[in-house]
Amino acid sequence: MSRLTIWDASSNSQVLVTEDPAEIAGNLKAIGVRFEQWPRADLPADADADAILAAYRPQLDAFLSSTGAGTADVIKLTPDHPMKDAMRAKFLSEHTHTEDEVRFFHAGTGNFVLHVDGKVFDAHCGPGDLISVPANSRHWFDAGTEPNFAVVRVFTDTTGWTPHYTGTDMAERFPAATA
Repeated sequence: MSRLTIWDASSNSQVLVTEDPAEIAGNLKAIGVRFEQWPRADLPADADADAILAAYRPQLDAFLSSTGAGTADVIKLTPDHPMKDAMRAKFLSEHTHTEDEVRFFHAGTGNFVLHVDGKVFDAHCGPGDLISVPANSRHWFDAGTEPNFAVVRVFTDTTGWTPHYTGTDMAERFPAATA
C-alpha cells in the first residue's frame, strides 16, 4: 500500500502520514514530484521483463509521449541477489541525478525519500505506483534489507542516473519507513 510520511527536517517531527492516493499525489505535486497509480496488469510478480513492458505498454506509451522520455526497461532485485547489499548502499545516501528518476512498481515496494524546503517526504511505493522524481532533487532510495521488487525504469539517457552525493547526513537522520 502506498504511504506518504512528511517530516519537519529541523525538529524531526512528523507533519503528515497518509495512505490516501489523492493526498499523496497532491502533496508530492506541490514539490514537483509526479505520483500516479496505474491499473495493475494480471501478471505474476516474477513475470519476465518483456511481459511486464507489454502489459503496461499503453500507459508507458502515453507517459513517454507526454514527458519526452525515450525508453523503458525493467529491473528486478531479490533478497538472494549476490549484489543486493552493494546495490542498496549505492542509493542510501542523499544524492541528486541530472535526469528525472522515474519508476513504476510492478511488484514489491520501495521508498523514495526527498529533502525539499526544510521537509522530508518519504513516499512508500508499491505495486501500481508510478513516481517521477525531478532532476536535481535531493533524495535517497531504500527497499529495505531484503529488497524484492520489479520496477519499470523510464529514461532518456541512463548516464543521468549517476548519483551525485550531497554529503549530508539526512538519510541517516530520516531512515525510510520500509515496513
